[in-house]
Amino acid sequence: MVDGITPLRHRILPSLAPQAKVTPEETEAGLNRLIYEAGYSSATAALTSGVILTAFALHLGASNLMIGILASAPFLGQLLQAPAIVLIERYRRRKAIAVLTSVVGRSMLALMALAAFLPAPLAIGAVLIAQFVLCGLGAVGACAWNAWLRDLAPQERLGWIFSRRTTYTTSVSLIAGLAAAVLLDVTQAGSNGRALAYAGLYVAGCVSGLISAYVVARMPEPLMPPPSAEPMGMIELLRAPLADRNFRHLVIFLSSWQFAVNLATPFFTVFIVSRLGFEMTFVMVLSIVSQVTNLIAVRSWGMLSDRYAHKSVLSVAAPTYILCIVGMIGASQLGRSTAGIVYLLALHALMGAAVAGVTLATANIALKLSRKGEATPFLATSALTSSISAGIAPIFGGLFADFFANRRFELLFRWTSPNGTILLSPITLSHWDFYFLIAGILGLYALHRLSLVQEEGQIDRREMMQQVIGETRRVVRNLGTVAGLRALTDMPGAFLDDRRLRGRLRRMQRQMEKNAGTLPD
Repeated sequence: MVDGITPLRHRILPSLAPQAKVTPEETEAGLNRLIYEAGYSSATAALTSGVILTAFALHLGASNLMIGILASAPFLGQLLQAPAIVLIERYRRRKAIAVLTSVVGRSMLALMALAAFLPAPLAIGAVLIAQFVLCGLGAVGACAWNAWLRDLAPQERLGWIFSRRTTYTTSVSLIAGLAAAVLLDVTQAGSNGRALAYAGLYVAGCVSGLISAYVVARMPEPLMPPPSAEPMGMIELLRAPLADRNFRHLVIFLSSWQFAVNLATPFFTVFIVSRLGFEMTFVMVLSIVSQVTNLIAVRSWGMLSDRYAHKSVLSVAAPTYILCIVGMIGASQLGRSTAGIVYLLALHALMGAAVAGVTLATANIALKLSRKGEATPFLATSALTSSISAGIAPIFGGLFADFFANRRFELLFRWTSPNGTILLSPITLSHWDFYFLIAGILGLYALHRLSLVQEEGQIDRREMMQQVIGETRRVVRNLGTVAGLRALTDMPGAFLDDRRLRGRLRRMQRQMEKNAGTLPD
């Protein structure tokens, strides 16, 4: 009886201990779980973070400062990756750390669901505490997860694995995000129905997150190799990267860039809902448009980045993104009109494509400019400084929101004639418009710091722009063909075909080994 119960217990409650030996079958099963786990984790994020979290905070009556602090939590939480490295090196149990932090952190979503029914001050406080616990433990778990994945996934299959994870992530995020927005829009603002809708979203996100943790717990973890050197302290960690002149220029660029971007972008939802008066469904549609153009553009940016250097990509993508942020001022001039809707859709499409280039290039240029054999302290320094800048920017934004709410700038044209005087005001700036303009000015400073960074293979911005235009024409032309449109719909089917083919090949290989006498019957 005991022998029959033990395997069942292990199936229900998988072991969190690392394994001295991981068989090829266990590795393959773990990689399959790694792929479809992305669906659960992305559902959690789509239902509880980003646009939904900001809308929830507005529903609870959060101030602009509180919204800024909420937006800073994911970035400030990244600072816990430094002690997480020490924790992992000491206990050397990455799966246990990743799973336990995931379970405890995502359990905070249940507290956020409860906050929908609490009085305003208590509710906002509960959401703030839950968000910081969730993001902090998420950063610790991510540090363990990345190190664990490095040993589990074969390097030659990483591209295939993450392309499939991206398929799940994108598909589930789009469906779950849009469904959440529709659910909110069919309930009346400020009503008990809206509170129930938010509570339901966060309960569903919590359940999906816990399922994700369970799937992760069933993946095998190889034993960590013995430590090769003494861990570095924080001073030693920062000293070598900051002593490198070129890398120091890069760190200043990344820090100033993150501050400029995160000063304004966390408040896009507040601006579109509160200032322009659009519904949540439209805000989610804008998010979907950005994600779709991001996916379309990222492959082209990757090709250009490999061919002409990452700085060359940044020299085009970064100014485009800054112009998009400043371009939000145009939405306030158009208001809630047909022209305003078309303008916001086009702006978010361009913004998604630009973000793809910026995200890809900033991650890769830091790796490329790190000294060979010393990438860890260089990348840690880059991530640490960028997280600090990105974390404090929305807090500053929230602090000064009320100040700018009572300020207004108008550009007046006066026409005087014998028939009287006519006053025209073609441009009016108020409240969030100032943030978009300030972010643009700070972005110009960040671009100046980028010009000081040197990278082998970089080309002139004008030449890079010509390459981008040519690549854009090629992508549009491919999407316009029957083959190009068919390719967009083939990915899920191709994924299933790949799984069937790999399963058939494994069975054939095992049968051949049995026939050769290398495997027992």
